[in-house]
Amino acid sequence: MTGPQDPPPVAPRGESPLESPLHLEEELLEDPGTAEREITADQVSIGRRLRQPRTIISIVVPLAIIAIFFFLYRDRLAQVPQLILQANPVLVLAAFVVYYLAFPVRGYRWALLLRWTSFRLPSKDATEILYLSWFVNCVVPAKLGDVYRAYLLKINSTASLSRTFGTVFIERIVDLIAIAVMGLAAGYWSFRNGMPPAIKVVFIVGIVVVIVLAVGLFTMRNFGRRILTRLPIPTRFVELYDRFEEGVFGAVTLRRLPFLALLTGVIWLSEGLRLYLVVQALGFPDVELGLSGAIFVALIGSLLTAIPLSPAGLGFAQAGVIGVLTVAYNIPLPEATAITILDWVISVLSIIVFGAILYLVSKKPRGEGRIVEEPAPA
Repeated sequence: MTGPQDPPPVAPRGESPLESPLHLEEELLEDPGTAEREITADQVSIGRRLRQPRTIISIVVPLAIIAIFFFLYRDRLAQVPQLILQANPVLVLAAFVVYYLAFPVRGYRWALLLRWTSFRLPSKDATEILYLSWFVNCVVPAKLGDVYRAYLLKINSTASLSRTFGTVFIERIVDLIAIAVMGLAAGYWSFRNGMPPAIKVVFIVGIVVVIVLAVGLFTMRNFGRRILTRLPIPTRFVELYDRFEEGVFGAVTLRRLPFLALLTGVIWLSEGLRLYLVVQALGFPDVELGLSGAIFVALIGSLLTAIPLSPAGLGFAQAGVIGVLTVAYNIPLPEATAITILDWVISVLSIIVFGAILYLVSKKPRGEGRIVEEPAPA
C-alpha cells in the first residue's frame, strides 16, 4: 500500500493521449487495494472504452431514438434550424460566457474540498482536471469522468486516490441536494399560480431524493465502518473505505457548510442563467419562461445528465427538457426543440470540442503534469 511519500504512477512515455488511464471501477471491485497501487495505462484507456460495444450502443441507441423523433415530427420540426440561426449572437455568447465562468468556481470548490482533507491543490490545476473529467463524461457513459478526475490527480501528484474519491463523492452529493432544493424552490415560484400534475410528480421525486441522500449520509457517517467490519470482506477494503470516508466527511463540517453551499448555489444558478439567456437569444414571442422557470428546467436537465446509460445523458436529458417545456410551460414543440438544441450546443457540444483540444495538449492525461502543492499558510 502506498503512502503520501510514494511517487505516483505515471503512464508510459510516448503513449498516445487517446490511450490514457480511465476505467478503474472493475479493478476496484476486483481488488480494493488497487486504488493505492500503480495501474498501467494498458488496463485503462479512453480509446479502448470508446471501442467497447456497450459504449457504442450507449451512443448509437440514443442517436437513433433522436433521429426517429425528428423523422416522426419532421413537418413540425422543419423550421428548427432556421429558428436557431436567427438567435441573437450577443446573447448566445453571453450564455456561453456565463456557463464557462462557472468552471473556475467548480475548480476552486473541489480544490477547497481537497484542502480540507490536507491536500492543497492549486485551483488552476483543479479546474483543468475537472474540465477534462467533464469531457470524458460527455463522450463515454456511466459518469466515468468522476473516476477519471480522481485518477488524473493521483498520477500527477501524491494525493491518495481513495481519499480523492471521497471528495468527488461528497461534491456530487452536495450537487444533487442543491439541484433538488433549488429546483423545488424555483419550481414552486414558477408554478405558484397553478402546478401541472406532472410537475407535482417531479416535486415528489425531488423531496424523496433529498431525504434518501440525507439518510444515506447519516448512515455512512455513523454506521458505515461498523457495518463493513461485520461483513466477510478483506481488511484492505475496510482500510480503503476509511480513506474514502476521510475524503467525504473530512472535507465538510458544519462550520464550512455555509461557504460550500454558497459556492454550490452560484454554480447551479449559472446553469439557470445560461438557459434563460438562450431563451432570450432566440426571442420567441410565444415563449414566456422567467428566470425561475429557466432555473427549474435547467436543473431538471442537469439531473437527467446523471443517467449513466449514455454520455452526458444523451437522449434522456433532451427528452426531459423538451417534455417540461412543452407540457409544463405550453411552449410549442419547434420552439422547445430549438431551445434544447442550442442549450445542448453550449453545455455539451462545446465541452466535447474544447475538451478534446485540451485533452490533446494537456500533460495531465499522460501523468506528466506534475502538480506542486500550494504551501500551507504560516
